[in-house]
Amino acid sequence: MSTNPSSPATDLLPDNAIAGTQPTAAATIFPILIAISLSHLMNDTIQSLIPSTYPLLKNSLHLDFGQLGLITFCFQLTASLLQPFVGLYTDRKPQPYSLAAGMCFTLVGVLLLSRASSFPLVLLSVMLVGIGSSIFHPEASRLAHLASGGRSGMAQSLFQVGGNAGSSLGPLLAALIIAPFGQAGIGWFSLIALMAIAILLKAGGWYKKNLTRARKKAAAVKESLPMLPPRKLAFSLAILLVLIFSKYFYMAGMSSYYTFYLIEKFHVSVQSAQIHLFIFLFSIAAGTIIGGPVGDKIGRKKVIWCSILGVAPFTLLLPYGDLFWTTVLSVFIGLILSSAFSAILVYAQELVPGKVGLIAGLFFGLAFGMGGIGSALLGRMADHTGILYVFKVIAFLPLLGLLTGFLPETKRQPLKKA
Repeated sequence: MSTNPSSPATDLLPDNAIAGTQPTAAATIFPILIAISLSHLMNDTIQSLIPSTYPLLKNSLHLDFGQLGLITFCFQLTASLLQPFVGLYTDRKPQPYSLAAGMCFTLVGVLLLSRASSFPLVLLSVMLVGIGSSIFHPEASRLAHLASGGRSGMAQSLFQVGGNAGSSLGPLLAALIIAPFGQAGIGWFSLIALMAIAILLKAGGWYKKNLTRARKKAAAVKESLPMLPPRKLAFSLAILLVLIFSKYFYMAGMSSYYTFYLIEKFHVSVQSAQIHLFIFLFSIAAGTIIGGPVGDKIGRKKVIWCSILGVAPFTLLLPYGDLFWTTVLSVFIGLILSSAFSAILVYAQELVPGKVGLIAGLFFGLAFGMGGIGSALLGRMADHTGILYVFKVIAFLPLLGLLTGFLPETKRQPLKKA
């Protein structure tokens, strides 16, 4: 299929990746993985603008911490509730071009947020961004799985690192663009959404041409990963969901209120606080790539142990450090904690073979949901007890990583070529 790329970014998807020979199950399609990772970066850059605009919206619309938490809650609610249903539907009927369609919702949300003059309009705009995210993540995760060539952990980490890199760029771009130009500067980020749509349209073309191979691969994976007894499977998935809760409840506190924590405790400027938030989020992006490939080699369970429980000493120390050590500890927290999600997601997909979209939707949805609920609850707590107390409380959440000891080992048979 010949194309006329509209931007340099679309060169990541050469024509031979679309119309060339069909790769075997052992082949890893890196142009597709890079394209999905890059589109994930763009998607999550836009998403991360939401908490990055909180200081601006708080002053211009006279909002309290509870209302800021409600903004995140509405965004995360729409981003989380739809994802399992999207994943369940696309497991049965894959929708290659739904990726680009979801990004269109994000585009409209960004433009509306740049013009929103009231609290209800802000809520509507972030909900549109959330809907776009709920459509994007399950099908993008499925596409990464299809292009992985059997290296599922590596593929999910590469996909996830794009999102985390985008999350880290949001606050930095907010400091450079939104802080000096105000709310109207958000509109410039619609260009990112347009570029993502162009990339996803071309990736969708490759996906459409490989649907037959996708079905064969799903059948081969289902045969290679025997199911656990229903009760043990439900118990294992419940533990994984609790671990997701611990990770993303803590992350909600950091991403939504870390800037306010730094401003209140160390009296830094808004721009300085946003740069510190960028440092923390960038460390997450840097650490994300570790979990998947390491899990492919040594096992997902060991990575989950090290990531969730291993970060606890650093979270417990953070509320007691000065500005320098707070920054250093935040980097270690980001590096260690970020390796968990890819390992947890692929581990869950191995527990429930053949349900890539459903599991991706469920776990991405829960991650967003926990972020939204956590942000709302922690915002209310901050209004009543102070932001410093909040950071002392959430520091204990990684101790839930002790539950990893109850997870079974996953053992797969050699995967047949599709």
